[in-house]
Amino acid sequence: MGELSSENKACMESHYVVHPNELPLSCPSETMAVWNVHPRIFLDIESKGQVSCPYCGAIYSLVEK
Repeated sequence: MGELSSENKACMESHYVVHPNELPLSCPSETMAVWNVHPRIFLDIESKGQVSCPYCGAIYSLVEK
């Protein structure tokens, strides 16, 4: 699993762990190096704890720690 960091290129991982301080969640996130990816969309991770991006299929899981 990849954590969101400034070293992550957009949509390079298939699963990302998201912490509450990283909300609101968008894909690609503000911390990803973006150059050739899909449009940024905001994802509702808070209601279910896990969400997948409809563009790239990346899965985001919310952790409460």
